[in-house]
Amino acid sequence: MTMNSSAITSDTVMEKELGNSKSVYKTNQLNLWYGSNHALKNIDLDIRENEVTAIIGPSGCGKSTYIKTLNRMVELVPSVKTSGEILYRGRNIFEKSYGVEELRTRVGMVFQKPNPFPKSIYDNVAYGPRIHGIKNKKILDEIVEKSLRGAAIWDEVKDRLNENAYSVSGGQQQRICIARALAIEPDVILMDEPTSALDPISTLKIEELVQELKKDYSIIIVTHNMQQAARISDKTAFFLNGEVVEYDKTDTIFSNPSDKRTEDYISGRFG
Repeated sequence: MTMNSSAITSDTVMEKELGNSKSVYKTNQLNLWYGSNHALKNIDLDIRENEVTAIIGPSGCGKSTYIKTLNRMVELVPSVKTSGEILYRGRNIFEKSYGVEELRTRVGMVFQKPNPFPKSIYDNVAYGPRIHGIKNKKILDEIVEKSLRGAAIWDEVKDRLNENAYSVSGGQQQRICIARALAIEPDVILMDEPTSALDPISTLKIEELVQELKKDYSIIIVTHNMQQAARISDKTAFFLNGEVVEYDKTDTIFSNPSDKRTEDYISGRFG
């Protein structure tokens, strides 16, 4: 009886600490090497659904490497080796039976610089659904409109859908790339410094969009902008030299960090 009560109490405490949301990604003792360079060291992170998780840290600390590992994009580098596991919805993404295409359908990615295809705005957004076999024009029209609305850019481009995606501003291109990611109805959206190449007004629009999107998606964002992390994220992980120094609620990380290295980085003493 005592054991059951303890287990229930322990589970309740854990549930309060983590919130009621479920894990979307669980990283257990993840290590990654580029050749002999040990880039990620014993990473343990539990990322929850319908939250914005920010990854911060100085250049070269492993932020982008980590996020690219979550959809196995890092495997495009020939010398990469990994150990440990990454569970996505409870399944290890490194299992041989886990197709990388299946994973990337569930986990969309938005890169640092806007990278629309050299096609029309319409064809950029319709690209993923077409790859997945959707040919019906009416259905594609609906997906394109819904995705562009979801990326908060429909009103700006609805009369320009047949124009080349490169004809619009950088901030608009980035939102078209977000719409392209939304079109395949992912579960998670990875963002690797999505506003670093944008002006302040475009940055604000992306930040507002992220807050809106987390109602339907889990978002993991790498950012070098600590004010941005503080504004838009629910949890923050501080990476340093390939390790996670601290991972907690964003308010706690920025107001009362438990590790002096976190405090030093946030206060601008290094990085």
